Amino acid sequence: MDAYSLRRQDSTETLASLIQLDPSPIDSEPDLPGMVDEALARKGYRTSTYSSLGLSGSGVTRIQRYSSYTFSVFAGLHLANTSIIPLIYRSVPYSEPFLVMAREIYQTPLAEPLLIGLPVLAHVASGIALRLVRRKQNLRRYGNAAAHQLVETRGQSRSWAWPPLSNISASGYLFLGLLTAHVAINRAVPLLVEGDSSNVGLQYVAHGFARVAPYLQVQAWPSYAALVYFAAGHMVWGWAKWFGVAPMPLASWQEEHALAPHVRRRRRRAWWAVQGSAVAVAALWAAGGLGVVAKAGRAGGWLGSVYDGMYGFAWQ
Repeated sequence: MDAYSLRRQDSTETLASLIQLDPSPIDSEPDLPGMVDEALARKGYRTSTYSSLGLSGSGVTRIQRYSSYTFSVFAGLHLANTSIIPLIYRSVPYSEPFLVMAREIYQTPLAEPLLIGLPVLAHVASGIALRLVRRKQNLRRYGNAAAHQLVETRGQSRSWAWPPLSNISASGYLFLGLLTAHVAINRAVPLLVEGDSSNVGLQYVAHGFARVAPYLQVQAWPSYAALVYFAAGHMVWGWAKWFGVAPMPLASWQEEHALAPHVRRRRRRAWWAVQGSAVAVAALWAAGGLGVVAKAGRAGGWLGSVYDGMYGFAWQ
């Protein structure tokens, strides 16, 4: 055995494909270590992960997964009360009692933080933690030689180790921003103005759509549509990923074309099935929310003046 073979060198052979592959514009999550671990886990093999926060990658994934379960309970109730029931009755006054009854389940001092607040915080925090864990994996697995080679070939710095944002993650962050605005209007503003949100319901939302100025109307409808679209897309694709029915992400178009024809057809059928389900959920949500509730008009009398005060506070 010669002396040269005993010298340790960082291997760059396993990085060749990482340098060459570009993200796919449709279904990209070219986090190779994460993809390998997921593929092995699905086949029943145990995988080990590195930790940058004192938690294993699998442990953080469990937090992200189970937090989505609890929030989905609230999302299902909310979908039923803000869209499906108004769509059935075609009337906001007839649908309002169902929303009031449902709020007794998820808007109590105990249930609201457990079903909504804590799951959202845990889901977002675990998503960020997973990115840190996978960055640590990349640094450990590819070493300093990988960084030097990427700097030479692409002029990039150590940012090569960060896993790219998948479409599911990107839609989740967009959904989070729109959800924050939605909570501010429907929960924070009533609490600040009236001290509680007992008077807030479907009529409050309808009053807001009818009351705002024309230039805000232009923003209100697309904003609500975007909220519904990103919420449905993120949750449906997320559930499909948890149940293993979403197609595994590929690093490039070249990788997809390298697959066998029957595998490629199966992937495309799976993609269209999940995407079609997401579009169907978004269409159902919009049909009741925008097609019925948003068109119900302003509230009259004392309640209308209360709503005017709330929206006046929000837009000032």
